[in-house]
Formats: sequence, structure tokens, C-alpha cells
Amino acid sequence: MAPISDADLNNNSQQTREYPKNGVDVIIVGTGLAGLTAALECHRKGMNVRVFEKNDTINTAGDMFFMGLSSTVIFKHWPEMKKEFDSIGLHDAYIETRKHSGEVMVPPMRVRDRLAAQGLNPSTPPGTFQMRPLIYKMFVKQVERIGIKVQFGKNVVDYYEDEETGKAGITTKDGEKFEADIVIAADGVGSKSQRVVGGQVRAIQSGRAMWRAAFPIENLDQDEEVKKTFCMIDGSKPIVRTFLAPDAYALCLTRPDLMIWIMNHNTTGSEEENWNNTIDKEEVLEHMEKMSGPQWAPVFKKLVACTPKDTIINFNLLWRNPQPTWTSPKSRVIQIGDAAHSFLPASGNGATQAIEDAISLATCLQLGGKDNIPQAVNAHIRFRFVRTACAQKIGFSNAELLQETKWDQVKLDPKKSVPKMPKWIWSHDPEIYAQENYAKSLESMKKGIPHDADDSIPPNYPPGYKFEPWSIEQIIEDKNNGLFTVENAGKCPQLDKIILVKHFSDDL
Repeated sequence: MAPISDADLNNNSQQTREYPKNGVDVIIVGTGLAGLTAALECHRKGMNVRVFEKNDTINTAGDMFFMGLSSTVIFKHWPEMKKEFDSIGLHDAYIETRKHSGEVMVPPMRVRDRLAAQGLNPSTPPGTFQMRPLIYKMFVKQVERIGIKVQFGKNVVDYYEDEETGKAGITTKDGEKFEADIVIAADGVGSKSQRVVGGQVRAIQSGRAMWRAAFPIENLDQDEEVKKTFCMIDGSKPIVRTFLAPDAYALCLTRPDLMIWIMNHNTTGSEEENWNNTIDKEEVLEHMEKMSGPQWAPVFKKLVACTPKDTIINFNLLWRNPQPTWTSPKSRVIQIGDAAHSFLPASGNGATQAIEDAISLATCLQLGGKDNIPQAVNAHIRFRFVRTACAQKIGFSNAELLQETKWDQVKLDPKKSVPKMPKWIWSHDPEIYAQENYAKSLESMKKGIPHDADDSIPPNYPPGYKFEPWSIEQIIEDKNNGLFTVENAGKCPQLDKIILVKHFSDDL
């Protein structure tokens, strides 16, 4: 089926233009960004959508995350979301880089000016930091606005598919069963869908964790030095301040209503992979005193001291190998987002790739139609697997960059302290890519040609890259042997030189 033309679109609503109904019944499990985006895009593309969530409400708590340009292109189809996104986003923010001692290494600059200094177009930045609560509420409002009903309190404990009926289904903890033409598992790490796609990928301790806190800006009134140091620019413009230490780094965001600080550090023993796991600020301050190298700036410790009780989340960072399969044997159950591929926070890619997944899958399902769901699912996987595996690797490189900053280089070139976000990531449009390459992908599948070996399909990953399976264990071994560096990339087979050197460069 060819991509639908603008003339064929149903324009009954002034809010967004919808595709004709196609009879595809979709069940989506989970209300993270992947699930909410899948709900919106599957609905817009003519499908019947039901959403199931195990909790009693959608979790809109949290602090900040990075949204890449390739994920925000979706808003061109949702005018009300675009308007709200433009109003809540940090589009006129500043950024500053400091040593953890407090010394300013790169003075405050508008993000747009810093982008221009890197040779990038400020009008189309690779992405922006966003407030998780505001973004989630924006998605939730749009889901409610178009009438998609979320069934809360439905704890899905099993997934299945029926080859004879061509259906897939879910079973809840209460024994209820629900079926559809396709089930999208967007319920994150530990999804019960792992049973039907080949098993859970084992989590590996990274030795790293994150303290994260977000609280009302009025709490800074407790300390004049903290209030002055972490003030906004000109009293009104938000600013992101980075503090880079020998074996840790921190990000702070000051905006009119909130103060946010995040610190990546070595594990201490009390962290969990659980967003509800909080610790006291006294424990944070105690461990900061024990960190290697020079002491952290006293004013940063005072910022921690200003943090309200039960606010600091202590999150364990676990590594996972690329999951070999995302779909059930008959391709009626498909994983997206963290259920399919988890990302390190340093990659700045988790939310972006989750949204891309949802857009790509909805597009392929619309192109394939009700009678060709398995082939649509497999075309989607061909579009996504190598791309996300390459994007995952960026997290490891960026983690090394932030944790082992070379200050003599940063002083000469501020770009040396900036995490890499290559052009092949942020310039991608997952919807257009799927529309333009869907038919080609079907032809390649018939011929048995791997996606990354098909010259007729342009890569949405580093050009020239040929995927080879890799593992966290090998990366750890390479790192321990001193091979995990850009300079030694050619000696590190698991971290292909084409990614670490050529395609991490600032001009791509």
C-alpha cells in the first residue's frame, strides 16, 4: 500500500488530520512516552486503539529529559500539542559548564549561540531539555482530547498470540483476557511480553547510579549563596549548569518555578532501579565527601542541603545487551521503547527512540493494513533495530566523556565537554523514512536481503556501518583494557571505529 496523499486525508477535525478507518484493532500496554505516542499515532492512522495501564493513574512526576528533533517532528500533525510544546519548552535557555570545584570553564551562553559555535543551525537544534511532568501532561491531554480511553488498574501478567485466529492478546492479574489484531508492549523494562519474544535480557550492574531531585524554586530562599549561584539569567531565562568531576558529573536546571539537580556517581549500595526509591540528603552529602579527587564546591553541597525531604531519587543504572528479538513468533506482539531497548541516561536518547519507535510502527501498520500486520511489524523492526543498537552505543561514549573530562582540552575547545549527538540521529524523520522505504523493505525481505545490506534503502544509522552483534560484557572488558576511547577505537572491535570516530564527529 502506497503512502496516503494529503488529498485522501480526513480533515473533519481542525485539531489534526486523520487517516480513514482501516479496521486494525490495537491494544497498547503502558502509558510511557512510547505507549502514549503509539496511541495517538495509531488512532490518527485509522486504527481502533485500547490502552491498558497497571497503575491507577498515569505517572506525570519526574524532572527533565532530552527530546531529540527526530521525536518532536510528530507535533506537525498535532497543532494543539505543537502550540503547548512551544510554550513549555526550554527554547530560550542558557548553558554553562563548570568544574565540580565550582570554577567556570565555559561561561553562560544561549543554547542557540553554543549550537552556532559548533556549526549547527540554531533554528533546528538536535533537541532540547524538557520537563518530564509538563511533557507527559501534554501527551495525556491530547490522548483525552481525541477520546482514547485508558483502562487503569489492569496489571498485564501475560501476552499471547493465536496463529489460527490471527489475534494477539493479554491476560491481567485478575484473569481478564483482551484480544486485538496486534498487541504493542510499551510497558518498559521487565515487560511480561519477554516470555513470548524470547526471554528477558539479563541486567548487568554498571557500577553507576543517579541522584535526581526536582523541587519548588522557593526552597533556595534558605541560602543566599545558593540562590545567587543558581539564579536564572537576567532573572527570567532558564539555565542548565553542568558540573564535571573526575568520576562523576551533575546537571542543574534553574527555571522560574523549579530547581532540578541530577548527579551521576559511583554506586553506594542503597540505589535501586526504581523511580520511587528516595534517600535522605544527609546520605548524599556523606557520599559526596568520600568521592575521589578534589572536593565538590561547597555551594553545590549547600544546594543539596536545600533539597526537601523525600525528594532525592536514588536510581541504579543497569546495562542491558541489545535484545535479539522484539516480536513474538507470528509477529502479533511487538515491543517498543524500553521494553525493546533500554538506554543509559547519558545517551540522551531513551525518550527520543521510544517516540520514534511508536511513529515508525504506526506508519508501517497503516501502510500494511489489516491483512498484512506481520509483514508490517517486521518492516518496522528492520527500520529500527540497527538504528537503536547504534544509538545505544552513544551512551557509553558520552558516559566516558562526562565522567573523564579532559579540562585542558575543554579550556581550548568547549565542544570537548559536549555529549555527542551526531546528525544521523537528530535529522531523522521516522514517519517519512517508513513511508518512503516500506515497499522496498518488503521486497528485500522476499529476497532475504538484510536491511543494512540493501543499497536501495538509505541508512538511518551511520552510513557504511554493517551491524555486528555486540555485548556489554565485551565493552566492559575493552574499557578495562584501556581500549574504550576514541583514540583507540580502531583497536576495539566491539566499538566500531566508524561510529566512535567518523560518526560521532561534530560535523555530521
